[in-house]
Amino acid sequence: MIERKGMVDIMAERNLNFDKIIDRRNTRCLKYDFAVERNMPADVLPLWVADMDFETSSYIEDAIIERAKHAIYGYSEVKTPYFDILKKWMQKHHDWDIQRKWLVKTPGVVFALAMAVKAYTEPGDAVLIQQPVYYPFSEVIKDNGRNVVSNTLYLGEDNRYHIDFEDFEQKIVDHKIKLFLLCNPHNPVGRVWTKEELTRLGDICVKHHVTVVSDEIHEDFVFKGKHQVFANIKKEYEEITVTCTAPSKTFNIASLMISNILIPNPELKRKFKHQMDAAGISQLNVLGLVACEAAYDHGEEWYQAMKAYVKENIEFVKQYVEEQLSGVNMVEHEGTYLVWLDFRGTGLRVEELDDKIINQAKLWLDSGKIFGSCGEGFQRINVACPRKVLEEALDRIKNAVG
Repeated sequence: MIERKGMVDIMAERNLNFDKIIDRRNTRCLKYDFAVERNMPADVLPLWVADMDFETSSYIEDAIIERAKHAIYGYSEVKTPYFDILKKWMQKHHDWDIQRKWLVKTPGVVFALAMAVKAYTEPGDAVLIQQPVYYPFSEVIKDNGRNVVSNTLYLGEDNRYHIDFEDFEQKIVDHKIKLFLLCNPHNPVGRVWTKEELTRLGDICVKHHVTVVSDEIHEDFVFKGKHQVFANIKKEYEEITVTCTAPSKTFNIASLMISNILIPNPELKRKFKHQMDAAGISQLNVLGLVACEAAYDHGEEWYQAMKAYVKENIEFVKQYVEEQLSGVNMVEHEGTYLVWLDFRGTGLRVEELDDKIINQAKLWLDSGKIFGSCGEGFQRINVACPRKVLEEALDRIKNAVG
């Protein structure tokens, strides 16, 4: 079906069959094609890295193909529509009215985290994180000659992770913290931080003059509660915050290397841009720019359908674990498509658990230990895949661990 919108043909979204199993092997796919290179058995079923096994929106597909037909791939930039489309998405989905002068485009959020570490701290400084947390947080700190300090989250009786706020402030004081990397929503524990929780963190950071880099790449995957943009809570937070966003998780376009970093404070933006210049980064991948614009402009139908499917997958995992995986607990899940499974009730040691998952179940998950020592005994599983694939993975866990 084709709708007419002015002089433009608007095709109906085609890629809405999320049950469709697509063979990703031999496509230079990190998830499927590099098991042996990463010390995994060749025949593992991979549900580790955070990309989806779904085709992206057909609008993105068509936009990339159309631009590729031009056959000249020179240095590229964006014009007015790019920001206007981004602004509309942020306003509609996150109640955030962003300004053009805040925007810095980067080739990925992890790259932005590294730039922030270099921009706002000195070698030997301590940087605060909240483990168990996305492991590149620690990597970009250590690899840039800084020290990791963790305000470790704790699993409460309500089966949700919580923040120890007294410890958070004490760590800032004791280690003279200048920079805090916030994961909002939190990967891997699946928390969607409330406005009240973020306000307590923010007030402490303002009090002690701590810059906050808020990784909000999973902001479009909230299944319980509502995503709260940290910088949008108070004007004081806006002045101390670098907000990292991207279409890559939402629309499954990670390899196109495009992120939108929003920095309202001119001095923080200047320091960030200086580090980008020092790293030799200026223009980005033209296909990433095209994809981002198409995603936020035309991807709504695909996004809503995909999100509904992933929500059903999360509910499927919860029911399966409760009914069939003795000794395993699924931590209460509020956001992201990455589910945090607690295997400590099985009595298996960390090495035994990893061996059973990898060599008996033939699954490639993310072992909890890579998110910090407090993640030992857990496994992170990516549920953004066809349900038959997910069911196969859970059956393998049952046979290996049950």
